[in-house]
Amino acid sequence: MTLYELKPRFQSLLRPMVATIARLGITANQVTLAAALLSVGIGGFVAARADTPAVFALLPAWLLVRMAFNAIDGMLAREFGQQTRLGAYLNELTDVVSDAALYLPFAFVAPFSAHWVWAVIALAGLSEFAGALGQGLGGTRRYDGPMGKSDRALVFGVLGTWVAVAAPLPELAAWAMPAIAALLAWTVFNRVRRGLQPAA
Repeated sequence: MTLYELKPRFQSLLRPMVATIARLGITANQVTLAAALLSVGIGGFVAARADTPAVFALLPAWLLVRMAFNAIDGMLAREFGQQTRLGAYLNELTDVVSDAALYLPFAFVAPFSAHWVWAVIALAGLSEFAGALGQGLGGTRRYDGPMGKSDRALVFGVLGTWVAVAAPLPELAAWAMPAIAALLAWTVFNRVRRGLQPAA
């Protein structure tokens, strides 16, 4: 079970807005790039001011908005004839860059270990690569969990809120990043295993 399974309901709420965006001439690729640029900007801002816990409140707010951006660009592409090969590349690559930018600020927050935050960033990128390979090898794009993109948005949104309202965090919080890394490794395994099934 992953939050990705709730995506159709989320999309139905956004559909009227997406129709308006399409009428305005805004393209899926523009939405994708805007989400990435804002993610990098917000992640960089929070990382630069990591000694001020309140700035971490930006992360849960933006992660929710970013999920909407991600749904909107996909709907524009599929439902308004805007699918392009460039868009497919942008969709995959900007997600990995955005995730890295938004997770990086936690490397500067005690008691999180910077090494474990980097491990989470690397495994998150690897999980998206494993998901995309499913389609590239003749199957479908894999979104298996337990730590897919939507799940990570929820987890890091909660962590950002926790830092903002309760810093300094207890030492026990140090285990959060190893736990996320383990769930990401499990996610990679699930995506590879299930991606191989059509070929088998």
